[in-house]
Formats: sequence, structure tokens, C-alpha cells
Amino acid sequence: MKFAILVPDGAADRPVERHGGMTPLEAANTPNMDFVAENGICGTALTVPEDMPAGSDVANFSLLGYDPRRYYCGRGPLEAASMGVRLSPEEVAFRCNLVTARDGRLEDYSAGHIPSEEARKLILFLQEKLGDNHTCFHPGVGYRHLLVLRGLHYLESRCVPPHDVVGREIEEVLPEGPGEERLRALMRLSHRLLCDHEVNRSREARGMMPANMIWPWGQGKAPQLPTLREKYGLTGAVITAVDLVKGMGLLAGMEVVEVPGATGYYDTDYRAKGAYAVDSLRRLDLVYVHVEAPDEAGHEGNWEAKVEALERFDRHIIGAVLDATVQLSDRLCILLAPDHRTPLEVRTHVHDPVPFAIYSPGMKPDAVKSFSEKAAAEGRFQAIPAWKLLDILAGREDGAP
Repeated sequence: MKFAILVPDGAADRPVERHGGMTPLEAANTPNMDFVAENGICGTALTVPEDMPAGSDVANFSLLGYDPRRYYCGRGPLEAASMGVRLSPEEVAFRCNLVTARDGRLEDYSAGHIPSEEARKLILFLQEKLGDNHTCFHPGVGYRHLLVLRGLHYLESRCVPPHDVVGREIEEVLPEGPGEERLRALMRLSHRLLCDHEVNRSREARGMMPANMIWPWGQGKAPQLPTLREKYGLTGAVITAVDLVKGMGLLAGMEVVEVPGATGYYDTDYRAKGAYAVDSLRRLDLVYVHVEAPDEAGHEGNWEAKVEALERFDRHIIGAVLDATVQLSDRLCILLAPDHRTPLEVRTHVHDPVPFAIYSPGMKPDAVKSFSEKAAAEGRFQAIPAWKLLDILAGREDGAP
């Protein structure tokens, strides 16, 4: 048996009044997603427990079969694992966004989606100026970077995700609690240092947003996870442009497949991701394919971009994997599920349950005929903890194909 877990990040939404009360999933042309739903078993899943942060880290933990209440470690350590940064027992890793601050407000959580080559220069500059035995900056991808601080008291700091507070007065949403003085000082110092950096002078001259401040959040220490092989006896690969999902895969003992043209934004190469997913399935038992673009569209409130991202995911990734069912010598079982909802009208993650569908050739389907939030509400399973879905996929729980 082969397994494919296909994750359009943030794809699920809420009805949008200005578009006739439809969601992007209902409006998009997604014949392959609809095929999976119509010929499989469907329902809704809770990827994020109500009392935990509605983030991609918690949600993807769930879809990979890990109960987040037991294994959640924060976003930072996952990104550290992806970047090859080993954390000592006394170190805490933060996701460190490069953001745009203007007139005391947070203007953009991604500094206009600054490209990696420009961002790298800024992060290395901050390491040169602010790095010491207790503080280390590591460059990542795009606006997503890593800050490692020594001291477990930072685990208790209360840090707000920047995509939740765009437009707010920065002084109102700074870190609080243990370690707040150091965190606030690093943010303010970064602003002073980056405002006049040549990279930002050039960006502003070209009419682009400057990356003129860091924003630390999502901190945690290194987790200990049982691997996919230890839990299910499976080999696996993860395909994503997002460091936290790569790190999760590495901690789960999976191979990280680097796909040329995978960017974590609208311009990601969907076709290449689909092709590499099929190749991974020929070699390994399971592939986990994650695409960030629908989530970015949700954060930006961009209906057209979200619909287009869903259609490209459907055509080039779902379609490629479905085509592979006739090429693979082993039977293929597919789980299709967003990690969370990122509604266009609130522009951030919410705790609402997400639709899912499980399909394998020859299985007995339920009554659902399309893949959407509304249709999934008629499925066999409702509000199931998402970490149980891999058990269903692998035939360990009732409802398996």
C-alpha cells in the first residue's frame, strides 16, 4: 500500500457574502478534488484543539498523525530542524519574521514577501551586529528566519504572530512575560539597524516595502518524536517550501525532497511538486505534499489568488497523484485535507474544522459528491481529531478502505 497526504495550506474558508455566499473551494474548478470526495469517505476534522494556537505547526502535526497535545513544541524548533540548527537543552528557537514597520505600526508581516537573497543579507547583518553567546540569527527562506536564544525562561514569553496584528500599533503587541526586555530590545535595535541598510534603501527606491524590523514568535525547544517508521512501519517523504513542515518531516524520520521552483508563494511550481510527489511514491511508502499559496492568499484577503491556487493545486498535484494510481504497482490511498482555515474576511487562521476526503480505488464511498466545507458536513466523520486520520488512512481504525 502507498499513501499520499495532500495539504493545500489554509484552503478552507468561510462563506464570502460578496461572492454569493460561496467559499473559494466552492467557487474553484476542482474536478480532481471532487473526484476524491465523490469516490471516497469524507467528513470534517479538528486539526487544532480549541485551547491551542491555530497555526500551521499544530495543524500539520495533526495531519502527520501526532496528537498536538502530546507533541506540540512550537514553530521555531521545527524550522531549526529543517535548517540543520541543533538546539542545546538550554536553547529556545523562535520563528523570526522580517516585517515592515511604519509610523509605529506593523504594516506588513512579510516585508512585501522579500526574496531570500535580499533577506539573507539582512539576517547575516543582524547576526554580525547583535549575535553573541546567547543570541544567534539564522537565515531561512523569504521572510521566514530563525532566532535562537539561550535560556528556558523564553518558553514562557507571550509573542503574537505578526500576521494576526497587521495594522496594529507595535507598542501594543510587543512580547510580554519572562524575557520580554531582551525580545523587545532586539526588535527595536533591529529597526534602527535595518532602516538604513542598503538592501532596504534599494527596495524603497524601487517602490517596495522595506524589511526594517524582526518579529520573533512561535518559540519552543527541541521535541522528541517517534518516527513514521516507528509508528506505522512506513518510509516517507515531505514536499514543501516551508521550513516548519520540512522540520516536522525530518523529526518524523522522513526524507525532505527539494523541488526546484518551490517558493512557498503564488509562483511556486505546482507541476514540479506533483511530478516529485509521484517519483517519491515509486520509491517510498508515503508522501506528504504541502502547498502554502492558498494560505498566503487568505492572509492577504485575495479571493482571486486563492481560487487560482486551489485550481492549480487540483490540476497539477491532485491530478498527477490520481494519474499515478494506474502506474504504481501498489494500491494508493489518498488523504486530502487543508491544515486549517484561513478565511479571507478575517485574514488569519481560525479553529473551525476543515473538510477532508480519503480515497483509494475500489473503496465504498459515502454520499458526498464534491470537496468543500459545506459538502464535507454530510460526510461519515464529523469533527474527528485530525491526528486520527492517518490511522484511518493506514487501516487502523473503522472507516478504512
